[in-house]
Amino acid sequence: MTTRESIAETLNNIALLLELKGENPFKTRAYRTGAEVVETYAGDILQKARDGDLKGIKGIGTALADKLHELASTGKLTYYENLRAEFPETIFDLFGISGLGPKKIKALHDALGVASLPDLKRACESGQAAGLPGFGARSAEKILEAIAFKEQHADQFRLGEVAASAERIRGALRAHPDVDLCEVAGSYRRGKEVLHDLDFIVSTRRPEAVMEFFVGMAEVESVVAHGATKSSVRLAGGLQCDLRAVGGEEYPFALNYFTGSKEHNVAMRSRALKWGYTLNEYRLAPAGDREPRELRRDPIRTEEDIYLALGLSPIPPELRENSGEIEAAEADDLPALVQLENLRGTFHNHTTASDGKATLVEMAAAARELGLQYLGISDHSKSSFQANGLDAERLLAQAEEIRAFNADSDSGFRLFSGVECDILKDGSLDYEDGVLAELDYVVASVHNAFTLPEAEMTARIIRAVESPYVTMLGHLTGRLLLTREPYAVDVPKVIDACAANGTIIEINANPKRLDMDWRWWKHAKGKGVKCSINPDAHRTEHFQFLHFGVKVARKGWLTRDDVVNCLPLGEVEAALRSKR
Repeated sequence: MTTRESIAETLNNIALLLELKGENPFKTRAYRTGAEVVETYAGDILQKARDGDLKGIKGIGTALADKLHELASTGKLTYYENLRAEFPETIFDLFGISGLGPKKIKALHDALGVASLPDLKRACESGQAAGLPGFGARSAEKILEAIAFKEQHADQFRLGEVAASAERIRGALRAHPDVDLCEVAGSYRRGKEVLHDLDFIVSTRRPEAVMEFFVGMAEVESVVAHGATKSSVRLAGGLQCDLRAVGGEEYPFALNYFTGSKEHNVAMRSRALKWGYTLNEYRLAPAGDREPRELRRDPIRTEEDIYLALGLSPIPPELRENSGEIEAAEADDLPALVQLENLRGTFHNHTTASDGKATLVEMAAAARELGLQYLGISDHSKSSFQANGLDAERLLAQAEEIRAFNADSDSGFRLFSGVECDILKDGSLDYEDGVLAELDYVVASVHNAFTLPEAEMTARIIRAVESPYVTMLGHLTGRLLLTREPYAVDVPKVIDACAANGTIIEINANPKRLDMDWRWWKHAKGKGVKCSINPDAHRTEHFQFLHFGVKVARKGWLTRDDVVNCLPLGEVEAALRSKR
């Protein structure tokens, strides 16, 4: 199925292959720019491409327009097929290895014929890769570590990678005339950052018809199993999707059971047994070996009724990890978890001043369109030269631009001036205090020297936390899910330092990060540390990442009172100034 995403992927793949061929960098950049235009264009660019109506769209010249027309009309591109035929299909696997960019891949391919992960592994293990210019023994060792990491997580997918497929399939199933109820269960429903597959549950009186529809969907690349009440399919990219069909009376139990987690289900079954009942994916029924207690809710028609029947407050899916939620539900002490609509603004966002793809004005307009009351601009600092980081002069000029924007605005919307300031190796900051004092807030992040020993990295971050000008920490552990492990850092010590200094910790909502991890937030909340849910937006579409950030916050037991960007304009200023 041809989609905006698939066309952008094709253009990016062309750019990668052209780099491997050593083509003119301007030609390569044209395809990357085209991919960005396809991803970000506000209108229906697929229909425009089919109609040959791309003239005048910035970033799309005549030659690229012709290729987009072919792609959108036929789903294929002869130029791409011919280009791809010059390389083994496995060449693209190399681009998923952390620390291995197009230039290094080209060097490996040209000198050693490396065209697959097994080739790469052999070249590094034999010492051949280490002998190439720009590599060395440590570089080869790191590549081998990255290969091992990738192999370890080969059957896993990031939440953000599967969300579009999950929502499309759920929508298609809900629209089917024979489906009464439908939900995505499993790790996806619980908001886990990484998952293995997607589980769909439907209530229907005609399961065979629904199964036939499911295995025949356009997204399906292969059928793993096709039964009367259960089917499994695999999508392009390898993601498995399982569908289970049940009757209306069984639906609440099936949804609850297949949502999990396994540990939560065990605890729930144990509670049911203490009440004299068996609980499974089909029903809640008397155990038969003793007189059962009277259920608090009977009959059970919804998933919430299962909890109420056993004397518990309904437990939100995100909390079902057997981490105290059942005890809190029994005491009627579950938190009122933060919701997406509670967010009034957000702070970690980039513009074209550094490595963003939208101007300050465009980012502000998009934030207003979403109903936000304020937006923080935090472009990269000068040490992030690879991201076109701002020197002090450019940063202060941007702060002045933001002040002028606010002076001209009569809409009640406000921009805040900030920066994502690099934490240098010794824990000092990338600007003098006098420069940082001119800003409304500062996000401090580690962007280099990831291999420091834990004690040194922890001390580095804590020194930044103690600065009166550091408002919040960005992506605390530096992890890239399924790509790069967190660097070694004592997270509890950093949390303690943030609590002592009134420093906010962000949830970086980019689905490749989702950092700080949800497993630490209950602890941080107990210490009084506040959170800011930030998209790390590099283009306007990235504001949608806030959805994933809220999922993390909910898994961390956070309420709107724990999240500073739930504060309305007029109150959030005090939170940003509280350390100074």
